[in-house]
Amino acid sequence: MKETLQSWLPRLVLAPSFLLILFFVYGFILYTGYLSMSDSRMLPSYGFVGLDNYEKLWKLRHWTGSLKNLAVFGTLYIAICSVLGLLLAIFLDQKIRIEGMLRPIYLYPMALSFIVTGTAWKWFLDPGIGLEQTMHQWGWESFHFDWIKSRTHAIYTVVMAAVWQSSGFVMAMFLAGLRGVDPDIIRAAEIDGASRARIYWRIIIPMMRPVFLSAFVVLAHLAIKSYDLVVALTGGGPGKATELPATFMYSYTFTRNLMGIGASSAIIMLIMIFSIIVPYLYAELKTDRAS
Repeated sequence: MKETLQSWLPRLVLAPSFLLILFFVYGFILYTGYLSMSDSRMLPSYGFVGLDNYEKLWKLRHWTGSLKNLAVFGTLYIAICSVLGLLLAIFLDQKIRIEGMLRPIYLYPMALSFIVTGTAWKWFLDPGIGLEQTMHQWGWESFHFDWIKSRTHAIYTVVMAAVWQSSGFVMAMFLAGLRGVDPDIIRAAEIDGASRARIYWRIIIPMMRPVFLSAFVVLAHLAIKSYDLVVALTGGGPGKATELPATFMYSYTFTRNLMGIGASSAIIMLIMIFSIIVPYLYAELKTDRAS
């Protein structure tokens, strides 16, 4: 009896949390899926229209534009964060004296919310009060940096702010991977006469493929659901230059009162995330079984 109680006690303790997650996460995912196939507008409606909302969604220029912006933002965001995070991790892996001071500095931006990051970078990039105005006050009158006001360059300001916030977190992932490399492998390569740069390029970095995959999954997930950073930094503008699927979904659901189309865009975003996470989980489970 006592052994049975001990085995069931953890399940009983976790059951309320599990039921809440089941209802508020997966239940609302199913509900959103149903709304995406309904004629809902300002309020939920239950007139079934099938895949009509999805058909209308893919005909909207704003939706295809948000996907193009996501492609640019996501590609640059993932690539720059990965490269910068790896370089910072390699720098800290050299056992420098001030590592204990630098690590919190690199990680600090991740402790901020994206709203705070977006607001701070908006002030910094605003030509009237930010970097451009400061350079003018210092006498550099020819300096111009108005990307945040440009339709062609505004998306890159979102990339800059996002990279600033996330690269420290990626650095921590890569640093943990570097510290997990067997030092005997490095010593053997040094005895064979390999330079430090060659050791990293030929031996250490290829061994960190699982870390690269984990970083990609995390960054891709953050890119797809990016909303608050864009709202705080550019508001999706100028025009629709920085609109992403998440801001599109909010706009069509709560501003334009087209809840059915907004819900269908949310389901498309969910499919994007699943298409990244499911293969990753499958690969991890396959690796565990093989080991």
